[in-house]
Amino acid sequence: MIRLLLVDDQELVRAGMRLILSAEDDLEVVGEAADGRAGVDAARALRPDVVLMDVRMPVMDGIEATRRLARDGDHRVLALTTFEDDEVLWGVIEAGAAGFVLKDVPAADLVGAIHVTARGGSWLDPRVADRVLTVLRRRPGAASAASDRQVDPLTEREREVLRLVASGANNPEIAEALYLSERTVKGHISAIFAKLGVRDRPAAIIRAYDAGIVTPRG
Repeated sequence: MIRLLLVDDQELVRAGMRLILSAEDDLEVVGEAADGRAGVDAARALRPDVVLMDVRMPVMDGIEATRRLARDGDHRVLALTTFEDDEVLWGVIEAGAAGFVLKDVPAADLVGAIHVTARGGSWLDPRVADRVLTVLRRRPGAASAASDRQVDPLTEREREVLRLVASGANNPEIAEALYLSERTVKGHISAIFAKLGVRDRPAAIIRAYDAGIVTPRG
């Protein structure tokens, strides 16, 4: 059973998500919060498997709430975003979110994103990925050519691992797909992070998209 915490300032949104998600046999909504600060407190108290985190909220926004939970080191945050959040999207990446879904996503895709996030993978809604790349390329020093140079040192095996990371695969799934040990996979991922200059899977996926190693799903 995957335990979920819903953090959104709109009661109707939370009610809709609860209705959809509670219909799944392996999903359980264990709590709700109406702002980021309450969400952080609830996540620390309830210890859900996945926190569904809105970005725009009063008291404390989703970026700061995600950053605080990421510092704890044992929370998986799936950010809920809208198309109006261009600059905010990269802020959520840097804060440590494990994935991103748009609020108008089909129910089946939301459930899929939760499963990927819960098992240790990272999920990027294809439309979010495209918009994050647009934001990334507007940032000072983030030209595509620079990103290409950052990816050049990756070995072919590391590129294979990165493609699987971008698909949402976790370490055991990558190990099975490439006939490697989990320890070897962890070593490859550590090397990828170091070479790309990133600290987590979502940021590595964005680098992979920007360099053309993988393309957004959809």
